[in-house]
Amino acid sequence: MKESFVPSNPSSPLESMKLVILVALFGLSLAQHNPHIKHGRTAIVHLFEWRWADIAAECERFLGPNGFGGVQISPPSEHIVLESPWRPWWQRYQPISYNFCSRSGSEAELRDMITRCNNVGVNIYVDTVINHMCGAGGGEGTHSSCGSWFSATKRDFPSVPYSSWDFNDHKCHTGSGDIENYGDPNQVRDCRLVSLLDLALEKDYVRSKVAEYMNNLIDMGVAGFRVDACKHMWPGDLDNVYRRLKNLDTKWFPSGSRPFIFQEVIDLGGEAISSNEYFHLGRVTEFKYGAKLGTVFRKWNGEKLCYTKNWGEGWGFMPDGNALVFIDNHDNQRGHGAGGAAIITFWDSRLHKMAVGYMLAHPYGVARVMSSYRWDRHFVNGKDQNDWMGPPSNGDGSTKPVPINPDQTCGDGWVCEHRWRQIKNMVIFRNVVNGQPHTNWWDNQSNQVAFGRGDRGFIIFNNDDWDLDVTLNTGMPAGTYCDVISGQKEGNSCTGKQIQVGSDGRAHFKISNRDEDPFVAIHAESKL
Repeated sequence: MKESFVPSNPSSPLESMKLVILVALFGLSLAQHNPHIKHGRTAIVHLFEWRWADIAAECERFLGPNGFGGVQISPPSEHIVLESPWRPWWQRYQPISYNFCSRSGSEAELRDMITRCNNVGVNIYVDTVINHMCGAGGGEGTHSSCGSWFSATKRDFPSVPYSSWDFNDHKCHTGSGDIENYGDPNQVRDCRLVSLLDLALEKDYVRSKVAEYMNNLIDMGVAGFRVDACKHMWPGDLDNVYRRLKNLDTKWFPSGSRPFIFQEVIDLGGEAISSNEYFHLGRVTEFKYGAKLGTVFRKWNGEKLCYTKNWGEGWGFMPDGNALVFIDNHDNQRGHGAGGAAIITFWDSRLHKMAVGYMLAHPYGVARVMSSYRWDRHFVNGKDQNDWMGPPSNGDGSTKPVPINPDQTCGDGWVCEHRWRQIKNMVIFRNVVNGQPHTNWWDNQSNQVAFGRGDRGFIIFNNDDWDLDVTLNTGMPAGTYCDVISGQKEGNSCTGKQIQVGSDGRAHFKISNRDEDPFVAIHAESKL
């Protein structure tokens, strides 16, 4: 603790003590904003619905060697198993118990994956569902991923155990028991989110069961948690739960490290609940980021890339130190959640690579990359009727493994955007430029922009309908650089475009609007 925080002549020992406690508490929460990423890495990838065995293999063969800092995994707790619709992805967001068997695998496989990923410097962040259990209409029986008996009707979950006393039914005053008005913060916190049985997180017993679940994961070696549906929980209740969490395992993390916490709060403005109510507890998902950048790259509403010169806080986003940023997530790539049709997903691969490239080049926030699976979309009146579809699976509903093709892409319906050369190389770019300022901005007053990161990296985009041909100051040392978008440095050669930077730091760029990927990126480690 810095002594400078304590006044030289405190008015009383009590005042001094209060200040010491305040400083300690402030330090505690700030620590929960730190992702504890190792070896100078910076980005997280969400391997949505992957099996634990496949994540372990991916850490060893790809994520570790290519500088990924961590993986967000799907919820590992026991969940309901649904027949209609058939095994939807959202069944994982309906817990039955805190046992560690899910459609991604067993507890043994989970532990093995966490250890193997930690061994290659890749952190594991757990998607954690603690606001609710399964839906009120979930029935009664053993249709759960570990076969535990439960009764949604009686609010009876003996494998935790939770009983009817542990839910918020008595606190909710809407006719349906569900949230009916997002303008009423009490409803949003105390009523059911889409009929999901709302846990009474104000109860010491419920808090203790939730903290026990999270601490079991800390004991396994995880680095932190993506906490689902935080808008629907009172910040004071979350604060109490987080304070019960252990420090991270010193086998993998420095002594005294607090779990990294990033909280799902959808706040596009205009609601009763603001994301800033959660800033002191950890980072928060900045949903405005992907929604706005999608609008910019799609050139909707008169938006232009040149307007992003002050991207980040200048666009009304949350403070940099509070933000977890992403182009799309598992919800809004299906039209759920926030952002609507502006969100750019793998279905728009050319724009997706550009938007993710922009995010990874820009210093704002902790960045998360999406890794998806394909599903059979079926639009009726603009709504995808198949937005429920779960991951590629066998006839019995079990999730298929992720096969890796000879060209390093994935098969069997797994998209693996994180393996796309352009995205993988921008993850490396972000590591190389980490800590460097946003510099040497240029734009054409339209949709051609460029910026550097100190003297470590430079990126330029052409999202106009005409060619780009320009000579710019890159801020980079003189030399020949390999563009890591059209190719990459392999040994002493370059498989893509080469960029010459002169002794004055200037370089000539030509990008056709018809190029497969109309952007170019160079960095200190792509120098030939």
